[in-house]
Order: sequence, then structure tokens, then C-alpha cells
Amino acid sequence: MDQVTALEQLLATALRRIAELEAALASMAQENADLRRQLAKNSSNSSKPPSSDGLKKPVPRSLRGKSGKKSGGQVGHRGDTLRQTATPDFVERHEAEACGTCQHGLTAGMIKAVERRQVYDIPVPRLEVTEHQAAIYCCGHCRATTTATFPDGVNAHVQYGKRIRAAAVYCNVQQLIPEDRVCQLLRDLFGATSLCAASVTNWVNGTARTLGGVVEHILARLNEGGVRHLDETGLRVDGKLHWLHSISDLAFTHYRISAKRGAVPSFLTGGTIVHDHWKSYYAHMSGVDAHALCGAHHLRELKAIEEIEKEPWACAMSVLLNSANQLKCAAQGRGETELPTSVHHGILTKYMAILTEGLAFHERQDPLARRTGARGRKARRPGHNLLVRLRDYRDDVLRFLTDFTVPFTNNQAERDLRMMKLRMKISGTFRTLEGAQVFADIRSVISTVRKHGGNILETLTLSPQQIIARL
Repeated sequence: MDQVTALEQLLATALRRIAELEAALASMAQENADLRRQLAKNSSNSSKPPSSDGLKKPVPRSLRGKSGKKSGGQVGHRGDTLRQTATPDFVERHEAEACGTCQHGLTAGMIKAVERRQVYDIPVPRLEVTEHQAAIYCCGHCRATTTATFPDGVNAHVQYGKRIRAAAVYCNVQQLIPEDRVCQLLRDLFGATSLCAASVTNWVNGTARTLGGVVEHILARLNEGGVRHLDETGLRVDGKLHWLHSISDLAFTHYRISAKRGAVPSFLTGGTIVHDHWKSYYAHMSGVDAHALCGAHHLRELKAIEEIEKEPWACAMSVLLNSANQLKCAAQGRGETELPTSVHHGILTKYMAILTEGLAFHERQDPLARRTGARGRKARRPGHNLLVRLRDYRDDVLRFLTDFTVPFTNNQAERDLRMMKLRMKISGTFRTLEGAQVFADIRSVISTVRKHGGNILETLTLSPQQIIARL
């Protein structure tokens, strides 16, 4: 009997050990799958930037479909080329002294025609010095002294003018050239030998203060409603992670620095905001009329699920979203403002059918192993999470179909953030929060002026009232 009891205890111990090993194996298998999923992600199937892809050239798998056009310039496209002008600034006459055949001398009376060639070039750049002289008067009546007024901005005994200051700010903030190299550039181009990095910094800070009213005007225009694009990206300020928040549309751009990613522009009211489903936009922006979700993000997620998870429904959903966008673009090209009811109903029916198929697929899968100490709802696979999101936020996913003013993607916001990320690649960090916001304010004005077709260098020499009048 003791031997039977011992065997039963040994069996129970073995069964417990087997259960522990199976649980550990399942946990490691899940961890292995998670790690493989991370390794398989790149810029084409996730939100990772292209710079994280490394130097290995990937197999071309663009989300953009074939256009059917040949590569290169298209028939009938408008070309641009240098053309001769009827009013050149300078004319240089070149004459021959002897015949190229018999070496006989040539005279002006022998000229029968002139062959013209023109060269476009820039003049030799140099600084021009303007001396301002304020006349000092002695009144013939009361003998008091009166000095004429100098123009606005002429404050020092010797100083640089507004155009070279604008050029320095343009190079530093628009072209992202560091202060020391801005000094080198202006020294080589214009002979500004006494310029130092501190001067460039002071000019940039002064420009930001001057443009404060323009930045407020831009924000007010963006708060008038319509379709606004929102996005955020991380950047380093004083060695700490901060967030750059952008609000933009086709005509205006506003940048704002915050220590928190969740500090979204909750002050916006009315209209539609397009974003990438960051939850804070839903939680803190109740004043807007509607939300629209970025279709490009959905396509990248669907591509990852198709390639990595091998889930069949993802390809069908990707094809449907692309087709729906093409139908909308075709309707816009015909001058229509909405899809026919039957077409919209057909897209919606197929959309829900794909979701039903995908959800049924996941219901048939074994549940994921729960990690030790994990709390909250049971873990779901990435494809399951996306399906639930596409189901619960269906109206926002398909907003581009019901409102033709809403684009399919949030590419506008991503384009507006691209140069800001390039600034981080070049310089790495901002030393102070004030310096980061100065850069953001000037870039807000530069991006807005660029969207209006304005000249940035000229704009940086204007007063705030003149800039606002052009927007």
C-alpha cells in the first residue's frame, strides 16, 4: 500500500511538473512569436520610420498599386526649361580679328549677323553699407536742438540689416543649418566676417518674438473648423523626451512643444480631425464634430497581419479600402460630392462581411497564454485587436466616403512633421524648452507661408501685419 501511495504521489508530482513545463513552453512560444513579429516589422508594414530599415534593400512591396503609366515624363505634361530673354541685363560683344580660313583681317562692316547665347548666373554677392544721417537742427527761434528721426530698426552705431538677418534665420530654421555653419555660409557668400553664432541665435529668438502675433493668427484660423490633420512625434529637449504636436490643413500649420504626448489640442472646436487613433484624441477632444482615421496606417497594419500572421481576411480588407478610395477619387474627378447610395451600401456590406469572417477566424483560435502577473482583459492577437478597432470605429474609418472633404490618409500631418524630424537627425536635441518652442513658432509661419506660395526670405523681412495680410 505504501508503494502505491508513493507511486501516486510521484505521478501527481510528475503531472504538476508537466503542467508547469507546458505553461512555460506556451509562454516562451508566445514570447518567441512576439519577438519574431517585431523583427518582421519595417517601415512598410508598421509605423517605424524608413531610417530604421537599415541598409539592406528590401523586396519591393509597395502599398501603392500600379498606375499603368510608363516611367518618365508623360505625354502632354508641362515642361520647364531655360529660355532666352529679350532684355538681358548685360551684353558682351565678341568680335573676330581675322578670317578663320584665309587669315585676312576683318572689319565691322563685314558683319552679316550675330549669334546669340545667354548665360543665367548670380552676381557676385557682397554686403552693401547704407549710412543713415540724421540731421541735427538748432532752432533759429528758441535755439533748441532737434535731431531727425532714424528709420525703424536702425538703433545701433553699426549693425546688420534686416535682409541679412532674414537670411541667417532662413538658413538656420528653414534649411536646418547649425549656427556656426550659418556664420561660415554668410562669411563666404557676403563677407560678413564679424558674424558669430550668438548673433544668429539672437536673431532667431527676436524673429520668434516678432512673429508671435502671426502664430496666434494661424492658430485662430485653424480653429475655424473644416478638416484638420493632427499628429505628434517625439523629440529630445534638455536630454528629456518631449512631444511636438502639429495641427494643419491645406493652408495653415501650427507646431507646439509639450512634455506630454497626451497634451493634445483640446481647445479645437467644430469640424473634423484626422489622426492615427491615438486614444487621447478621442478622450480629450470632445469639442470637434467628427473624427477620421488614417487609412495609410490601416493599410500598413493589414500588410503586417497578412505577411506575418498569415491571416486571410487582411488582404481582402486591404483591397476593399484601396478600392473604396479609388471609387471616391473617381467620383471627385467627375465633380460629384458623394457616392451613389448603392455603391456606398455595397462597400459597407462587404466591409462588415470581412470583419465577420476575421472575428470568426479568431474565435476558432486557442486563447493566448496569460503572462504571469498580468492584469486587465485577456490578451488578444494583433489581428484581433485591429478587427475590433475597425468594427467599433467603423464610421471614423470610412469617414472619407461619407464626407468627400476628408482625405483617405493623414499624410498632410506627416508631411508637415517630416522636416521637424530631419532637424532632430541633424542636431539631435534642443538644449532648452524655450529654444524648441522658438523653432516651432518660426516653422509654423514658414510652413504656412510656403502653403500660400510665398517667398520665405521676403516674408522674414516683413512686419507681422504685412504677413497676416498675405495669409
